[in-house]
Amino acid sequence: MKGGNYNRFRGRHLSVTLITLIFTTIILWVSEKNPSITTLLTGQDQFTWPSSVCNYAKGQWVADSRRPLYSGFGCKQWLSEMWACRLTQRSDFSYEGYTWLPNNCEMPEFERSAFLRRMQDKTIAFIGDSLGRQQFQSLMCMATGGEMSPEVEDVGKEYGLIKARGAKRPDGWAFRFPNTNTTILYYWSSTLADLVPINSTDPRSNVAMHLDRPPAFMRKYLHRFDVLVLNTGHHWNRGKLTANRWVMYVNGKPNDDSKLASMGGAKNFTAYSISKWLDSRLPYLPRLKAFFRTISPRHFRNGDWNTGGSCDNTTPLTGGREVLQDQSSDEVVEGAVKGTRIKLLDITAISDLRDEGHISHYSVRATGGINDCLHWCLPGIPDTWNELLAAQI
Repeated sequence: MKGGNYNRFRGRHLSVTLITLIFTTIILWVSEKNPSITTLLTGQDQFTWPSSVCNYAKGQWVADSRRPLYSGFGCKQWLSEMWACRLTQRSDFSYEGYTWLPNNCEMPEFERSAFLRRMQDKTIAFIGDSLGRQQFQSLMCMATGGEMSPEVEDVGKEYGLIKARGAKRPDGWAFRFPNTNTTILYYWSSTLADLVPINSTDPRSNVAMHLDRPPAFMRKYLHRFDVLVLNTGHHWNRGKLTANRWVMYVNGKPNDDSKLASMGGAKNFTAYSISKWLDSRLPYLPRLKAFFRTISPRHFRNGDWNTGGSCDNTTPLTGGREVLQDQSSDEVVEGAVKGTRIKLLDITAISDLRDEGHISHYSVRATGGINDCLHWCLPGIPDTWNELLAAQI
């Protein structure tokens, strides 16, 4: 190619390259601001650079003398007494001295000041059952170091989280760290289905359990969240439905589909429905990072909670220390988020190895009673769930 022609070709090539670079930069900027516009520009659901897949749930438990992350004696401001095993008659706390080490993922050590700075002007919301409440209390203890923090503000009123007359507790809690304007909240929704009394004037009315509709709280405040963690699982049984007078509804009317009448069918349908709804909202909320946490395992042996089941082991890792599987042990949640923008917070298999970390038969007042092989001692396993969350935010 002659010099003149080559220079003209080179000039045109550089121009095209520059234009392509500018266009790509615009696309990336737009994708951060509004993914729905990116879809129009690229014809794709989301414009992202290829990245390696990191499975935080694949790895091993290792001994760590720096644990726990906060005091089980000191975090009384946030931690429910019944879950503070240091306040019970339990004498072995070896379960506190382990950390989870993913095989091929970077998981920095949790440091509360750094975490709060990262979460400046952000709101972290947990919506789910009592295991979600444990994760919420764990994060409050982690973020304060388990120390009394009178400067932290109760902002429950901003979210309608006020104890109703006659109720044992409010539907949730919300607290704000004023130095970083970081809010951490929890809302109780054990099934993630919207619950509406069929007759609002009758306190004994049956309650419509809308399997295809997220709770009103979530619909109302979703735009205020920067991080959302959902969970469900253990309330999907006939006893809970009967005790709470829940009646399954789909499409605004009582369910007449026999496939959804079973607990497994209803649970699956709700997990998929809520995930689909949430995924449809995420393009309009580009700053929101949504997670669906997998189910926390139970460790009842020789019966259930009401039939003599127990979990008396206090020796850590008797069932092994390593998780090698690529797939989640919670197929329902994994399937529900597949193909969506919702991230899987997979804690099932790693928690299954920690049967010694439950409340067991220990209590604060040394009274005999039922074993709790569902909830966890705190400090404990839910702290690791929050470390996994912090690493993926």
